[in-house]
Amino acid sequence: MAYVTKISTCSLNQHALAFSSNLANLKAAVEASKAANSRYLLTPELSLCGYGCEDHFLEPDTESHCWEILAELLPSTSDCPNFLLDVGMPIVFNGSRYNCRVLACDGRIVGIRPKTVMADDGNYREGRWFTPWCRGVGELEEYLLPKAFIDSVPGSSQRTVPFGLIVFRTSDGLKLSAETCEELWSPESPNIELSLLGVEVIANGSGSHHEVLKQGVQFGLKDVEVLTATVDVEEVRSYRACRPSFRMQSASHPCPPEQVNLELMRAFLPAASARRDIKPTDPIELTLSTPEQECLLGPACWLWDYLRRSGGSGFFLPLSGGADSASTAAIVFVMCKLVMKEFLAGDNEQLRRDVVKVVGEGAVVRTAEELCNLILHTTYMGTSNSSQQTLRRAGVLASHIGCYHLNANIDAMVSSVVGVFTTITNCRPSFESAGGSSVEDLALQNIQARLRMVLAYMMAQLLPWCRKRKGFLLVLGSGNVDECLRGYLTKYDCSSADLNPIGSISKVDLKNMLKFAAVEYNLAILAEIVAAPPTAELRPNGAGEEHTQSDEADMGMSYEELGVFGRLRKISRCGPVSMYRKLLHIWPELTAKQVADKVKRFFFYYSINRHKMTTITPSYHAEAYSPDDNRFDQRPFLYDAKWSWQNKVMDTLASDEEQQGLC
Repeated sequence: MAYVTKISTCSLNQHALAFSSNLANLKAAVEASKAANSRYLLTPELSLCGYGCEDHFLEPDTESHCWEILAELLPSTSDCPNFLLDVGMPIVFNGSRYNCRVLACDGRIVGIRPKTVMADDGNYREGRWFTPWCRGVGELEEYLLPKAFIDSVPGSSQRTVPFGLIVFRTSDGLKLSAETCEELWSPESPNIELSLLGVEVIANGSGSHHEVLKQGVQFGLKDVEVLTATVDVEEVRSYRACRPSFRMQSASHPCPPEQVNLELMRAFLPAASARRDIKPTDPIELTLSTPEQECLLGPACWLWDYLRRSGGSGFFLPLSGGADSASTAAIVFVMCKLVMKEFLAGDNEQLRRDVVKVVGEGAVVRTAEELCNLILHTTYMGTSNSSQQTLRRAGVLASHIGCYHLNANIDAMVSSVVGVFTTITNCRPSFESAGGSSVEDLALQNIQARLRMVLAYMMAQLLPWCRKRKGFLLVLGSGNVDECLRGYLTKYDCSSADLNPIGSISKVDLKNMLKFAAVEYNLAILAEIVAAPPTAELRPNGAGEEHTQSDEADMGMSYEELGVFGRLRKISRCGPVSMYRKLLHIWPELTAKQVADKVKRFFFYYSINRHKMTTITPSYHAEAYSPDDNRFDQRPFLYDAKWSWQNKVMDTLASDEEQQGLC
């Protein structure tokens, strides 16, 4: 006899504190699961309130509103017997706040399962808001439901529910339990003990991808996506029973499960003749995006979600003709591709409403290029220091993706500001090539960059008005993670924006992404842009079509080297000396002194420019060595840039190794 059950999981576009839309998404997921004849719907972590509430988790209102929308959600389970709903919310119990799974069926809560392991690395700070549950499996407490919740559920006589690491046994013999996100990755994952206890269905509600018999879209624009699979429970039991080591360890793990009046398998048991409509779902091969696809598609979905929720009518981007701004433009174009594919498919009504809201009533869009023309506004902001090549590349790219593009010469703005300074101080700065000092030269470069930012915000406010459209534009930044790490950017220049889709992507990855996009989206100009030497074009140009100013020469290190420094600093947690030791093996072609000099140079510029990260534009998180001070990289912004002790240690080590003939 085959014992099978149908279970569903879902990807929901939940937002912090957006309780109305979160509830609507959950109701849609429940209805889709029931329509698929599923018996269990697993939703993401903290699905009622949204995962990113951060310090709002400390507010009693957040939990109260979760109970309120849970009371509205429960009736959706009461009209479908034997349907188990698994949602997430914060719950305060005995003075501590827990990140919990709440399981309900037939309009009643059957148990609350608190999280045992907090995610406290990278972007995550769960330990700031939640306490890990420390009791073992089956050691349950009674949780008294809030009176306001009880009163809001008509006809409910329920007062308390089990609280803890619950194992359920259904009336038809299936054993199931739940865990939450980080627990899956911990060394002593709860699923190990649950497996030894004979639990056949272990559900992990998380913000990560779910690994089941089906896989959802990795980068999609639907607010709700539900996946349903038919699981062969007998196959799970047979596999475990054939492994002697599992049988022996399982026998020493007794745990009385909670009985729940719920049938998850019996509805699917075949009659005397086999039923073909209950065939278990076949295993699948996971489909994973390439790094180049992730760099394009991830930020593209992020930008669309931000745009539609912000109330903006599009984006403004200073388009320089270089790789970074071209990457940002390409990501917006891919966003338009994704939106139009979904729009023309006609089965995503929410997206259709969002498109109309963004572009305005009466606007006709049939292609990604037409949508890009309405959404993306770009301007080449040149000076006498700019080259004709970058001007041409920016124009060609703009024409290929269809965006609304303008050319501007900002020499008059630069001359005006320099003139005001000269009038005030009676001193006129000059570039080094004209006899000025390095201080004058840097100031003249910076004023060009900062004036571009000022003009960008003016254009973002007024271009919709110029085009007789309503709304405002969000300004996009285009500074990559390596330049942020090195501090190779002007504070409050075009790196200052509303959003930066490439702020956590390395230069090397951006170049690979542009090469991929050149072929995938028939944008040959991107390949030409990648091949051009990166340059800021802020100093007077020498002879030749290409600008002679080089970003890598100005930085004193290559982008490839910056990627190595970044990974060692953040991912490997290296200070100067431990970085030096590792680089001796990574760069064996260099002498010990050359390695030490490179490390010194990196940490000097990193430390004197770290303050710039306090004002950096919020960016899509993609790179594990991001120096983003907003959330990810909690390090000081004021250093002693001499690093005197560390440098002395490196000098001693380098000298010893060279004397011993090691380098």
